[in-house]
Amino acid sequence: MDAATTTSIEVPSTQVLLALSGPQSNLLDEVARQSGTDISLRGNTILVAGETDDVKLAERFLRDAAALVGRGFDIGPNDVVSSLRGLRADPSRSLVELLEETIIVTARKKPILPKSRAQRQYVEAIRTHDLIFGIGPAGTGKTYLAMAMAASWLMQKKVKRIIMARPAVEAGEKLGFLPGDLAEKVNPYLRPLYDALHDMLEFERVEQLRERGQIEVAPLAFMRGRTLNDSFVILDEAQNATSEQMRMFLTRLGFGSKCVVTGDITQTDLPSGARSGLREARELLDGTPGIAFCGFTDQDVVRHPLVQKIIVAYEKRDRENEERKAARAAAATANQKD
Repeated sequence: MDAATTTSIEVPSTQVLLALSGPQSNLLDEVARQSGTDISLRGNTILVAGETDDVKLAERFLRDAAALVGRGFDIGPNDVVSSLRGLRADPSRSLVELLEETIIVTARKKPILPKSRAQRQYVEAIRTHDLIFGIGPAGTGKTYLAMAMAASWLMQKKVKRIIMARPAVEAGEKLGFLPGDLAEKVNPYLRPLYDALHDMLEFERVEQLRERGQIEVAPLAFMRGRTLNDSFVILDEAQNATSEQMRMFLTRLGFGSKCVVTGDITQTDLPSGARSGLREARELLDGTPGIAFCGFTDQDVVRHPLVQKIIVAYEKRDRENEERKAARAAAATANQKD
């Protein structure tokens, strides 16, 4: 292979090498694709060739990934993409260092690792602040990581309960046309929160904690009039909270509690003319001591690679619409002056 640099990485454990390679070497192929190198196997040795910086990047990833796999971590194609992107953006980091940021909920469930720089900053903010806002597009791990931290804190008895809320705002549908009583009508809005929770705790454990009142999932409107002490509180889809609802929710926080508010201000389902409480809270509270605002972009998306492309396409469309609107407003102003 013609290349500026070549290097070799020996992996003594055949079991680790197989896990690092993936089925039909798909993981190594992904490392090669994302790093811009040529990667091949010779026995228990991984050969990497390419431009010097690319080879160094791939080598750092593979050595650290081998160490992580040896400690029982599973690494998939999406982990390869996000990790190499993170290493390229911040060369001072290593995958092994991320062990310190691992969220361990229970011994039976696999540890949860932040996969991007923004996710690491988000998890650190949750650890060090009482009120945290995670703002960015879908698929960036805002709610999932907040849920993981909440479950971890509950298992460690740092809080007495988890309270998760969502505005019951229809995205093109009407609650009144859905069958069932109020609880059955709002359950579809709360289902994603339960799904995330079941990823981190055994189903029976979740049901047990719910029966004890240590886990509560409820519509945002049910928070009115309460004071939430010794709780880990999560407000999801907060872009659909009105200004009044956001004010009500933020003033529920009691002693010994931590609150995480997540949302995407570009995906508001509020009626036309209604102001998003999340957007207003960012304007009013950004820079306030004790409150952390963490931003995510399409670069932090950890879902299917197509999701990132979809987000970029819609963001481009939104920018173009805003530019056209501004141009029309400027033209109208100029005509009035004439």
